[in-house]
Amino acid sequence: MSDVGHDLHALFPSDGDALHWLKEQSAHFRTLAAKHHDLGKEIHRIETGIEAAAHDRLEALKRDRVVLLDQIAALIATKRAA
Repeated sequence: MSDVGHDLHALFPSDGDALHWLKEQSAHFRTLAAKHHDLGKEIHRIETGIEAAAHDRLEALKRDRVVLLDQIAALIATKRAA
């Protein structure tokens, strides 16, 4: 699986303005986005065989990424509603 599909702009294509605003105005969002990016890179390395990891580890990383996406989606929804 390509890491490209996990870019926040690809995941939230209609929320470019909110993503841009949050990136510039919210340190919390920047932290979440950076963690999401790092998790995506780690998952990609495991899935492509660059890095070895147990299946349970990969699944835990994917769950962590979903939790981050939920938090990011909530921030986007809050900004959209403002």
